[in-house]
Amino acid sequence: MKAVIRKIVTVVEETRQEGGRDINPPTRRAAAVAVIENPFAGRYVEDLSPLIEIGEELGALLAEKAVAALGIEGPHAQSYGKAAAVGENGELEHAAALLHPKMGAPVRKVLGKGAALIPSSKKRGGLGAVLDIPLGHKDAAFVRSHFDGMEVQINDAPRANEIMVAVAVTDSGRPLPRVGGLTVAEIKGEDGLR
Repeated sequence: MKAVIRKIVTVVEETRQEGGRDINPPTRRAAAVAVIENPFAGRYVEDLSPLIEIGEELGALLAEKAVAALGIEGPHAQSYGKAAAVGENGELEHAAALLHPKMGAPVRKVLGKGAALIPSSKKRGGLGAVLDIPLGHKDAAFVRSHFDGMEVQINDAPRANEIMVAVAVTDSGRPLPRVGGLTVAEIKGEDGLR
């Protein structure tokens, strides 16, 4: 692997009650986060292709870890998202290079599909920065019950010359969804929207 990984953190969140009501089965989401060395921290570089290649490698690794943390097969995942936070010596474009050109294909391969765009966010932050990972249904962007997000924080990351990179997946939508829209049962999965 081209990435120099200091640590990987996997988080599983399981919601068993919401609004005083039991959630059965519980809704679950998992995020796998890699804290990597930023090879371009502190200097401008025109060619970011090494980060693009690292993003491709991390897409598969982190998606596999998130799915495994949920204890499901990849095709049973319902939502996904990705995010990155660069340390103070990094650029937002470093996060974009990791997340956009090549990360999506290996994530989709692990999940067995994924017609919809993978929601993403990027930011700059210091130690303990909260990584906000947006979530959306993997096959149909208009499924409102799956518009969601997950926060992940690592107390000692990102350091100034590091990047935190995350992939999150769910086995369900939000607990007790009731704002209408396309349902999971109505998904056609043809265009990534419906």
